[in-house]
Amino acid sequence: MTSTTPLPPASQSNTEPSLRSSWAQERADLDRTQRPRRDRLMHEPPPASPPGTLVIDDTRRPKIVVIDYDADVFSEKEVESVDECIPYLTDDRPSITWVDVRGLGHKATFERLGEIFRVHPLALEDMVNVPQRPKAEVYGGEHVLIISRMAQVNERCELRTEQLAILVGKSFVLTVQEEADWDVMEAVRDRIRVGRSAVRQRGADYLAYSLLDAVVDGFFPVLERLGERIEDLEIEVLNAKRSMSKPIHDLKRDLLTLRRAIWPQRDLVNALLREDNPIISKDTRVYLRDTYDHSVQLMDMVETYRELSSGLMDLHLSGMSNRMNEIMKVLTIISTIFLPVTAIAGIYGMNFHHESSPYNMPELDWYYGYPLVWCLMLASVIGLLTYYRRKGWIRKDGDDG
Repeated sequence: MTSTTPLPPASQSNTEPSLRSSWAQERADLDRTQRPRRDRLMHEPPPASPPGTLVIDDTRRPKIVVIDYDADVFSEKEVESVDECIPYLTDDRPSITWVDVRGLGHKATFERLGEIFRVHPLALEDMVNVPQRPKAEVYGGEHVLIISRMAQVNERCELRTEQLAILVGKSFVLTVQEEADWDVMEAVRDRIRVGRSAVRQRGADYLAYSLLDAVVDGFFPVLERLGERIEDLEIEVLNAKRSMSKPIHDLKRDLLTLRRAIWPQRDLVNALLREDNPIISKDTRVYLRDTYDHSVQLMDMVETYRELSSGLMDLHLSGMSNRMNEIMKVLTIISTIFLPVTAIAGIYGMNFHHESSPYNMPELDWYYGYPLVWCLMLASVIGLLTYYRRKGWIRKDGDDG
């Protein structure tokens, strides 16, 4: 649960602006340093907005890369304006054009994209306003929109997810990536650059399949890293001298994020397999079955890791409870050992002289009274230790049980 800083009292905020500004700075620092980063609806239009409303606040132009190819010819070019893609789309050569837009900035660029590719306003809204739930939709029998999510893990084992929108036409594929600095589609580009690859021999639907398959397969190295992280946490939990709740909680949150990304993607692949549309051919559906199998396998892995992470938390809490029980056991044994010693010392510390009454401590005048009291104390300690040892409450290293 994320902690929040309480608001300052109204009277204080009206009379002491310096305190108000310091509170705002403190809250900003807390947001930046302590609060976990979660997906927020940063690009959602206001309630009751017209359909197709684009929410783009960033004025930076996205990076646009055009790849045009057929079985014999290949070209790859980064363009400055989206209008430079038109010659590739309107030429007489039966080629496949892949327009890759990296980054969600400059509203005019995306409005122009919608005009050039004749994108339905609702489809363009889903492509730009992130995050969207992974899905597949057909618009007018001319376009198939695939909303997917990519995932990566950096060097510090931090999970990152990004939305990828794939718009498929009869002779083109338009992809829109949420972030401009990373993706999982470089392997597909390498396959296109090879002249005899299967991508070069087939249509736009096969390119869309290749991109979707790369996205799905990109989860495997992520889950592999998380699996190694679970193994490391298992060792740390068994030998932990401190609380391990936070790293386990972070792991469970990452697995939940992956589950939210993988589960609907399995449904969208299944929808592409079962629903007839003129864009996805029967030959491509055969390959989509393999992608569906991979998505099912990913879900099995995620559910297995989630169970392991829940077991880690149970193991951690059990270990903490056992260590607390051991500590309480040691403290209880020490207390009971010194209890008779404290009682003896308390009795003979009352200093009632027996000359005042025959019932008052005749031992105070004994010649060996002090050594005898020490012997009585030591005997009580040794006796209790022997009793606890025979009962099995105190064990030496290497003892069974």
